[in-house]
Amino acid sequence: MLNDFTRARLIQVWLALVGLVVTAGYAVGASVTVGTAAVLFALCLVPPAITMILWPDEQLQTADEMLRGDDRPA
Repeated sequence: MLNDFTRARLIQVWLALVGLVVTAGYAVGASVTVGTAAVLFALCLVPPAITMILWPDEQLQTADEMLRGDDRPA
């Protein structure tokens, strides 16, 4: 399933989920102080930042592609 996701799409889904959780928390009456908001904001941005850093820009070659080449008939 994650093979079809792009980096941007995964980050969009993450931010949408965080927005839904914050909205649900506010709707049920959760107390949000400045410290809590700062921690939630940091936790919201850390996973997308890690995703941007670690997600490869292009698909790497598999061992089969390296050994046999890409020019063979399918």
